[in-house]
Amino acid sequence: MRVNGPQLGGLLGRELLPAYLVAGDEPLLVSEAAAQIRARARRDGFEQRDYFVAERGFDWQALTEGADNLSLFAARKIVELNLPTPRPGAVGGRVLQDLAQRPDPDRLLLIVTRKLDSSASRSAWVRAIDDGGAVIRVWPVERPQLPAWIRRRAQSRGLALSSATAEWMADRVEGNLLAADQEVRKLVLLLGEGAADHAAVRDAVASNPRFDVFRLTDALLAGQARRALRILDGLRAEGAAPSLVLWAISRDLGLLSKLKFAARNGAVAAPVWKRHGVWPRRQPLVKGALERIESARLTELIVKAAETDRVIKGVQPGNAWQQLTSLVLAVLRRPGRATAVR
Repeated sequence: MRVNGPQLGGLLGRELLPAYLVAGDEPLLVSEAAAQIRARARRDGFEQRDYFVAERGFDWQALTEGADNLSLFAARKIVELNLPTPRPGAVGGRVLQDLAQRPDPDRLLLIVTRKLDSSASRSAWVRAIDDGGAVIRVWPVERPQLPAWIRRRAQSRGLALSSATAEWMADRVEGNLLAADQEVRKLVLLLGEGAADHAAVRDAVASNPRFDVFRLTDALLAGQARRALRILDGLRAEGAAPSLVLWAISRDLGLLSKLKFAARNGAVAAPVWKRHGVWPRRQPLVKGALERIESARLTELIVKAAETDRVIKGVQPGNAWQQLTSLVLAVLRRPGRATAVR
């Protein structure tokens, strides 16, 4: 079956299916959907989690062996696959189709990937999950719906915001849900639960440290090394989750990649900006980054972001914040010269 993200809670309340595919380009909502599925599975005794990342050169046989390595005496387990694109290739497609078509009561298959285009939606492995499990389509929150989304987010944490306040916050975060969620969390800490006065919200936000993820990505796009590193240090000091920081950086790297692809194929700029949600105030930053970061280096940065993801998740040894710092420096580096701190 195919359902939209908001329907996932109702689906999980009725039953736990053997396979799930979570697909979308909004990192926060995709991550939360996957977390909902894991939480539901844990309640049903799926205590073990085997995590795989299907990068270039991935050993699909290892996924099959891991998925089939079930024991009568072991805990039920989640086999989770992070699929950077919804195109696993011929071999990967056959492996995923096979796993979806032979479910096991002690195994839950969870695949997380980007938005499915029409071609990927028709692929055999996606249809196999559709037939035996669920394909969860996570859509971005568009600008007209963002104030209501912010109000619901705040309400879920005990904070009541007026329509005007939510509208003001929507303008401030410019469509970045990670930033919106971060602002709501800060407001709850600063103002407490209950109804929040609009002026109090503005004052609280103004007095907050400016160490947040969307300002970090703005500094990276602008090539402002000193500011970016200062913000990164602030995020670490504030106890920000490394995964949220990485999602924000990866999102902009993916955006740059899409825009470069569109430019190579002769797409008209204005519709491309709109389609990818690049707000007018942010367009100069994005244009500057597109001019500064060549396509080949952008590919290297995306690979490095995937490596950082493995470190953060514990799949690869290393320190998460050191790896994030290395990624930030790589984004800031100009070809043929050391990073200028300014």
